[in-house]
Amino acid sequence: MTGSSIPGTIPALTPELLDRLRERVHNTLLYIISKNKHTRYVRECPVFNDFRSTLDALGDSNDVVHDDTLLESFRAAVPLTSYDSYEPFLNKLVAPNPNVNDVKDMFSPGLPYFIACSSATSGKKGKLFAKYNHAARSSLQVVDEHANPVSAQGGKNCIVYSLTYREIIQVTDDDGVSVARFPISSMSGGVIRMKNGIHVDRDPFWMTLTAPRATSPLAASFIVNYRSFLLVHLVFALADPQLETINTLFGYMFVDMMRCMEEEWDTLVHSIETGVLPDWEGTSHVQQYLEPKFMARPERAAHLRTVGKATEQPGWLKKLWPGLNVVISIASGAFALVVPKMRHYLGPDVRMTSLGFTASEAYIGTAYSLTELNLFKATSDDIIEYLDLSCPETASNLAFAHEVKVGHRYEVIVTTRDGLWRYRLGDVVEIVGFDSIDGSPILRYVERRGTVVRVQGALISEEELTGAIFSAQDVLGRITEMTAIVDDRKMPCSLAFLVEIDGELSASAHQALARVEAALCSSNELVRRVMNSKRLASPTIHILKPGTFREYRALKIKAAITGTGQIKVPTVLWDHEIQEWMLQRVERVIVGQDE
Repeated sequence: MTGSSIPGTIPALTPELLDRLRERVHNTLLYIISKNKHTRYVRECPVFNDFRSTLDALGDSNDVVHDDTLLESFRAAVPLTSYDSYEPFLNKLVAPNPNVNDVKDMFSPGLPYFIACSSATSGKKGKLFAKYNHAARSSLQVVDEHANPVSAQGGKNCIVYSLTYREIIQVTDDDGVSVARFPISSMSGGVIRMKNGIHVDRDPFWMTLTAPRATSPLAASFIVNYRSFLLVHLVFALADPQLETINTLFGYMFVDMMRCMEEEWDTLVHSIETGVLPDWEGTSHVQQYLEPKFMARPERAAHLRTVGKATEQPGWLKKLWPGLNVVISIASGAFALVVPKMRHYLGPDVRMTSLGFTASEAYIGTAYSLTELNLFKATSDDIIEYLDLSCPETASNLAFAHEVKVGHRYEVIVTTRDGLWRYRLGDVVEIVGFDSIDGSPILRYVERRGTVVRVQGALISEEELTGAIFSAQDVLGRITEMTAIVDDRKMPCSLAFLVEIDGELSASAHQALARVEAALCSSNELVRRVMNSKRLASPTIHILKPGTFREYRALKIKAAITGTGQIKVPTVLWDHEIQEWMLQRVERVIVGQDE
């Protein structure tokens, strides 16, 4: 599907849109440069040596020639930037009780509002990114305008976001007096705090409130235990027949929540009937805020019992909440596996839409389509540049938004108001068109760039791995989540796919391995060669106990304490301890002819 076949898009920019988009890009970049050129990162980091020379020569004059020279110098002198250059400066911010004189104006003027912790999806240590409050200029929305609709009928929203944090950074002056406090948290939780003024020093006050038209009190968002976090949001939502919107950030979290509802159905309904909240693990610190807002609703409980736990019936949730009309969650790329299960719960009449293309480093794109979960309109608050995958990986090959071409794949490079750099995000997108109104590129997420796994000399990408297991769904059964490991417990080693299946295995499950192997070999010539030479054994498929991935997220959340939205299952799992933990939860292994 290209720009000519997607409603509202065009396959090429008109001269007028080209000029408007170019001007918008240049003005945004000039704003970011002027805002951040005097920061410690730019003034002290060696990667900016050449750019600093231009800045010093130009001074602070402001005219057309100055602006053109500044833009040309940025493009020529600022290289592709890695986290290695950023981390030493970030470490000063998160040191114990940093002095304000040492950390002020580190990446942007002033002090951060929060520090975002990345999800560490690859299995490596999570990265930290300073986030500043840019409210005066920002048009960033945590959710697109159509994602949390305000109903004329007064419908309610179940917003399942976490406001927990890993720790508080306290900045002091020369006398040791605190001058600022900010949290290390998930990106989603930090942005919600920043946009709504939810400062950590007033958390006890905020926990007494309920956001307008939200089903759950804010106190529910301060629960760390993953299962309890979901259950508390559930019991408040289930008690409210006016629910219209469910927002869970990621599709897998929506499925986790629905499975919790299945498992705890009787407990949830009884609680709604009596008005007594269960003492779920990890909720004691918020009970005093939750209990006054939870009333007995015997009529609602009676209705729920009439509907029953009809989980096998498509559209069960529509029977529980007749007004439910939209579910917002990210379900693109590898996360798309959960979409069939979500659709089963929702039925045909409830719309599914994406939250957007988000990352801890930057907000890349807003949801473009009301129905297509993997189409995004590039944002304009920050600068997004595009590195064509067919070009050498140098800054000289970067393209601005008005320079990209439909059908080409690019790695996303970001320069943000939170830091003047050209950071390699690592995500690959395909340009499918341009918005017909303002010319912004319309993106489709493809995969993480580069080799996800190297085995016996074969380099295998994320797209190839996920495509291979996707190809087996019709003979294996509906896969809801997956990861892969290099299984070297016997030689030759093999790729082992660890999957959860929704329901029973198909009677034709033994055919799945042939499908997976054929897909890998057809998409990757090196895989075909090493398998033919017997240096790499045929792949295996391990069927995990239902709920394994949910338990994995609970374990990681408990260890990280950064919020429920940040724990993603990596496409390839390298942590040997977690590998062993998952392999202990294998219920069945499919090899050959289903031996």
